[in-house]
Amino acid sequence: MARRMLCITISLYCLFIAHAQIFDITTYGAKPGGADISQPLNRILRSACDSSTPSTILIPKGKFILKEAYLKGPCKAPHIALTNQGSVIALPEPTSVKKNNEWIMIQYVDHLTINGNGVYDGVGAKSWALNKEHCWNSTQCNQFPNNFGLHNLKHLTVRDITSKDAKSFHFIVSDAQNATFQNLKVTAPGNSPNTDGIHIGKSRQVTIMDSSFKTGDDCVSIGDDTKGVNITRISCGPGHGISVGSLGKYNDEKPVVGVWVTNSNLSNTMNGVRIKTWAYSQPNEASNMHFENIRMDNVGNPINIDQLYCPSGGCNMNMPSRVKLNKISFKGITGTSSTPVAVNLVCSSTFPCQGVEIGNIDLKFKGGAAQFVCSNARPAFSGKQNPKINCR
Repeated sequence: MARRMLCITISLYCLFIAHAQIFDITTYGAKPGGADISQPLNRILRSACDSSTPSTILIPKGKFILKEAYLKGPCKAPHIALTNQGSVIALPEPTSVKKNNEWIMIQYVDHLTINGNGVYDGVGAKSWALNKEHCWNSTQCNQFPNNFGLHNLKHLTVRDITSKDAKSFHFIVSDAQNATFQNLKVTAPGNSPNTDGIHIGKSRQVTIMDSSFKTGDDCVSIGDDTKGVNITRISCGPGHGISVGSLGKYNDEKPVVGVWVTNSNLSNTMNGVRIKTWAYSQPNEASNMHFENIRMDNVGNPINIDQLYCPSGGCNMNMPSRVKLNKISFKGITGTSSTPVAVNLVCSSTFPCQGVEIGNIDLKFKGGAAQFVCSNARPAFSGKQNPKINCR
């Protein structure tokens, strides 16, 4: 009865599953603990794409070595599921991926599901060692393979999987429409450089929910030309926090519109919720961004707008950012800061932040009184304010 009711609720998905053609990689020559499965997996991906019926690629329980996988649509299949029930393990060498610099890359596919309770292990330690010298304070990291490159996809669902120890980012999502990430476990050591959990760019309507991120960089980062991102009920830490930006580096960037981060927890992260734009930036805009009901535990700069972002130096700090920020709210944010500055609103002197609302903030600094730094912004305040307001 429970299964029947579930299928009534998500009838289209159940219809796909009920009539799906199953492609089990072990029937195509892949063996647990055996040789690289790239050839059979890529062949199956192509066959599933070309099928006229819904298709499921099944990776059963066991450990499978994968050099790289690639699928480029469009596909005939009305729905494709990549269902991993085992552990898929990358080659450890940083340059092992030759074709696209994405360990698993999928492009131009509609109605794709990646699921199965399995693990994707990027085996990133050798890559991290090569990036530790300069990644922390520079954007010039070596571009090692991301675990997943998901590009030009419509109606994407990623759920119930673990992404582990990516050589670089865990998920890159670009030019996506209607994407949902649910019940993910993303893990890498806190000292692993450039291992962002999910980076979103040039996409529409992306939801991230009920997931855990432990990384060496941003748990979630949002790039330009992105509209309608909803992040809820996630845990983040260690890592660098949740970031919009950095924006304004390039002259062809497009606005970010509509970001909601709610009902989440950040713990032992370098930053909290952050909006960052380059000093002396190219023109751009970001608006309608809201951060609400978030718990901070030992977080650096829990609330942070930084329009003087310049991690590697060399910026003309006398030339203000030309990214306009508007309609931003921080509400119901509580907990502890690991740095004295718990609230940092450093906006552009050319384009001061507009429409900023701050309500019911209670952030403490264990080393003394928490600080509120504010320039080029005139927020509207409501409810409790700790630390005390200091705007000019």
